[in-house]
Amino acid sequence: MHIIRPTRRQFLAASASAAALSVGGILPVSAALAGGPILLEARPGTANLLETSDADTPIWGYDGRVPGPVLRARQGGEIWVRFRNGLSQPTTIHWHGIRIANAMDGVAGLTQDPVPPGETFDYRFTVPDAGTFWYHPHNRSWEQVARGLYGALIVEERDAPDVDQDLIVIADDWRLEEDGKIHEASFGSIRDRAHAGRLGNILAINGKPLAEFKVRSGERLRLRLINTCNARVLTLRFEGLKPQVLAIDGQPVPPRPLKNEMATLGPGQRVDLFIRMTGAPGATQAITEVSQSRLVAARFVYGPEEPLPGKAGAPTLASNGLPEPDMASAKEVDLVMTGGAMGQVDQIVYKGESLGIRELVRKHGLVWAFNGVAGRPETPLFTARKGQTVAVRMVNDTRWPHAMHFHGHHFREAHSDAPWRDTLLMEASETRTVYFVADNPGKWMLHCHMLEHQAGGMATWFEVEA
Repeated sequence: MHIIRPTRRQFLAASASAAALSVGGILPVSAALAGGPILLEARPGTANLLETSDADTPIWGYDGRVPGPVLRARQGGEIWVRFRNGLSQPTTIHWHGIRIANAMDGVAGLTQDPVPPGETFDYRFTVPDAGTFWYHPHNRSWEQVARGLYGALIVEERDAPDVDQDLIVIADDWRLEEDGKIHEASFGSIRDRAHAGRLGNILAINGKPLAEFKVRSGERLRLRLINTCNARVLTLRFEGLKPQVLAIDGQPVPPRPLKNEMATLGPGQRVDLFIRMTGAPGATQAITEVSQSRLVAARFVYGPEEPLPGKAGAPTLASNGLPEPDMASAKEVDLVMTGGAMGQVDQIVYKGESLGIRELVRKHGLVWAFNGVAGRPETPLFTARKGQTVAVRMVNDTRWPHAMHFHGHHFREAHSDAPWRDTLLMEASETRTVYFVADNPGKWMLHCHMLEHQAGGMATWFEVEA
């Protein structure tokens, strides 16, 4: 595969001035029909992802663009989407992080049948939590997300916080060839499945190789960061700024400084930040990705206006009122992750058959296991009574990080300042225990959000009784 080298423009210093302003950082919002649903179609489209080329990349996108339209609702309100599949493959929409009715969760083979090409499906549900969420397929997600199928779902607070701009920053890496086309030959690669997952060679923000956001000195920003990468863990640094964290995975936290001005997000994770823009009129400040080397991913471009007068500090977001787990009486569950490259495992069970790892790879393309079982099993990992607290002790007995995502629920760890999360980034050889109240009836997925790891066997489910 040809590797695309970052351009000189992508490595511009944070203090460099911009010759022109692109408004490509601002995402379009979808509007509902009068008294009816939002129409949303998954279909082919194009995107210009190579900064130095006019060549468009053929993509799959919601309404044919990437990211898809921003869907917005008020807390406690309703989302009603009439979804049409204009692709050549069956697909679904999963609403990542939203505590919704199980039938609307969008997991093919568990909560619904996949939507065939040319067919439609109505998603209609109440959104109980304000916050930053997103949507994407849950059928062949390792391919469909990598082709561009994702978008932001924003649930607005009943009382909006006092900020001057509310900006969405969707980060994704793309594996492209030099002509700008997606590297399709590597879809489903066993090497990707067994290692870190599908890592791209181009980083895009809001579908642009270098997004720019117009700001004014003194402005107060709410910045909603969303990592939609298949597998890459991103570390975003805000050059010359002092962000404060407002929410994690859609759930508010008391405002606190962002450590080292850097936000690390595993696939599927979100962070809401408050930033006071302190640059001078006419200046620029960069958002850089620094997990491996320094790459300018986006820029704030200051207009010529005089600075706004100072206001109070960061707003405090109202709690969504998630039920607190009763940790003393929790139902205890173990989830041990094994497999992958350099993994210490000989036999893995798949569909009731115990196979050596080489045979499992050769026959089924699987290489990971939960509790010695590969792929989503016929029986749940556990069943919980409605309202019961569950403690899941997760052991990462592999050489790779995993972004563990629970559907339909948020969880927290036992320490006092632990935030609510729906996706937990676990490092190699790490053990962590999370607690949640199983208050949402239905069958819920639990999987690694490194999408190639999920496809390679890291998927299970649990059931909450009605």
